[in-house]
Amino acid sequence: MASPRQWYDGVHMYLGELGARVVARSGRPADRHHLGKLILQSFLDAPEHVLQIDGATGESETFGSMLERSIRCAGCFAQRGVGYGDVIAIMAPNHLDIGVPFYAALYLGVIIAAVDRTLGVLELQGSFSVSRPKLIFCQSEKAPDVQLALNEAEVDAQIVTFDGGDYLCSFQQFMEAGEDVAVEDFEAADFDPAEATAFLIATSGTTGLPKAAEATHKNFATSSPYLWIRHDTFPTPTRMALIGSPLQWLTALMNFVMTPIFRYTRLQTSLPLTREHCYHLLNTYKPTWTVFSPTFMAAVIKAADRDQCDFSCLETMLLGGSAAPADLIAEIKLVTPTTEVFNAFGMSEITGVGFCNDDDARPWICGRPLGCLKYRIIDPGTGLDITEPNVPGELWLKGPGIVKGYYNNPEATAETFSEDGWFKTGDMFYRDEHNYYVYVERIKLLLKYMSYQISPIEIESVIRSHPAVLDVAVTGLPDEACGELPVACVVRRDGCDVSAEEIKDLVKDSLSDAKQLRGGVIFLDQIPMTASTKVHRRQVKEIALTHPRE
Repeated sequence: MASPRQWYDGVHMYLGELGARVVARSGRPADRHHLGKLILQSFLDAPEHVLQIDGATGESETFGSMLERSIRCAGCFAQRGVGYGDVIAIMAPNHLDIGVPFYAALYLGVIIAAVDRTLGVLELQGSFSVSRPKLIFCQSEKAPDVQLALNEAEVDAQIVTFDGGDYLCSFQQFMEAGEDVAVEDFEAADFDPAEATAFLIATSGTTGLPKAAEATHKNFATSSPYLWIRHDTFPTPTRMALIGSPLQWLTALMNFVMTPIFRYTRLQTSLPLTREHCYHLLNTYKPTWTVFSPTFMAAVIKAADRDQCDFSCLETMLLGGSAAPADLIAEIKLVTPTTEVFNAFGMSEITGVGFCNDDDARPWICGRPLGCLKYRIIDPGTGLDITEPNVPGELWLKGPGIVKGYYNNPEATAETFSEDGWFKTGDMFYRDEHNYYVYVERIKLLLKYMSYQISPIEIESVIRSHPAVLDVAVTGLPDEACGELPVACVVRRDGCDVSAEEIKDLVKDSLSDAKQLRGGVIFLDQIPMTASTKVHRRQVKEIALTHPRE
């Protein structure tokens, strides 16, 4: 077996050389962080390289093709008066066309708001009220909801549909209205990448209220390369990355940005990423790198039909979006022992991953600090720094990758950032004696039973150890006397059976009295997930309140 890869600064040496050529051309030192100019130069460097493949249709596109289409789209933006600081919304499946307005916007300093296309009218109204886009790119089936939401939000925006539709401006018509611009004559707009917002990344935390993290070009140019800190070949640190998440998820944004810059192929799909479709993509295209949520990966790797899929093509797999259980990682390693599997902690507000994990023997830990971030562990009760190892507290971060704040929301910004600029993650971590960081729990998801704080993840890990359990999510039921009563929503493995009493007895034998399932057990066919394949904690709470419990 090959030795695990260690930290290597090849990514920054390569990016430094690319940035130097961009700066030499423009004469503007700050352009080393201008995502549009970095991408433009990268397209020019390798026009024949395959940029993207839609695994649902088999269609593909080269750097050169995307260069021509995105430059034309940039001209169409200018014709419609869309320029620096304006917002466009993109809400569509990951087909080959969504990259066109994406890259065009980065050239011009237009802000990209990637919106969950499954949102209803009320949710879209909240999103548009925050971002106030001038152009919205979507599928025709969603256009009526988009228009209703725009009306309610009192936002004047033009709808462009990728697939046409009656009385709508199709993407083809939008592009045909532009003038031909020779590739060699096109120049990206000049602006300060440290101030220019590149993305509005939707985030509601546990409040449910819509807000958008405001990420600059410099934020992404600083943070995203650390995703490749353990790779030593540039360009092309990996041959092909499977991106199963929708565009509004951070890992998709990072890879849409970095695919051209680091010259690897992006395998995406315009179909929903079901277990069966995932097997098809892996078997057909043999991607070498991917990132999945633990919930989705559990469904994929623990299924009875997993032998139909060859996972060995994957050199690296990151698990992100929620804590990765140790037993899940062990099962992945059993199925595909040559794949390096890591627990990746990332947040919209830090525009990338928060740690580098070079310990393949303990992949459940998050890793060691990155060079672009400062770290503190804070006692939530006292507000003082925790300096001793293995004592949990709230993780605070600071550095050039941290977002400016929340777009047009100074109240949320002031609540989440300290006066001297530290970002309060809201996540409990501890630092071990070797300076590795270990995730404990989301602070606002902790349950409070009597005077005890209960970790749903701890209870979930115990329940997952049962051989008949495929997946589980734990939440709390409100109780006037006790605060919250833990309740477990459990999905059985195919062909297996387990009773509520067996689940309760397992927890009773493993955990203290305060952590018992006093709220009962609910059996489900599947755990509800968000569009980014995280556990949908609010829906789990609603299920616990409305479904019969045993």
